[in-house]
Amino acid sequence: MVSDPAERALHVDLVRLGFLLTGSREQAEDLAQDAFAALAGRDPVAADIIDTRAYLRRIVVNRSASYHRRRFRDRLRPVAREVVVVPPEVDETWAVVQRLSDAQRRVVVLRFYADCTLDEIASITDRPLGTVKSDLHRALDRLRKELS
Repeated sequence: MVSDPAERALHVDLVRLGFLLTGSREQAEDLAQDAFAALAGRDPVAADIIDTRAYLRRIVVNRSASYHRRRFRDRLRPVAREVVVVPPEVDETWAVVQRLSDAQRRVVVLRFYADCTLDEIASITDRPLGTVKSDLHRALDRLRKELS
């Protein structure tokens, strides 16, 4: 666990981001810790020239995508699978956001939770700006339809 108050606040933000992307508190904790471990493993000179917050955020987003790929692969196997249960205290909006595709959920969470610009989202997700705009538009259309 991190000891510096600024790092602790950043850790909390990364855990929240990870939770919104995966729906799992445990996975979110793992993603945040993995991000800090990856940062610690970087060359100190290279670490000085990057935007640390953006670098950590990108790690969480990329590894959450890996988490969803593993879950998808696991669903294809004929073994008992994990059931994701939305707690009753979670509102209707969150339930709809959870049903979005992984790409759409990432864009919505980065745009409205992390307050990233579309250019930042394109950079973080390593996708073309037009694709990010399209994903956001489709996600918002689906949210509007299902929530009205």
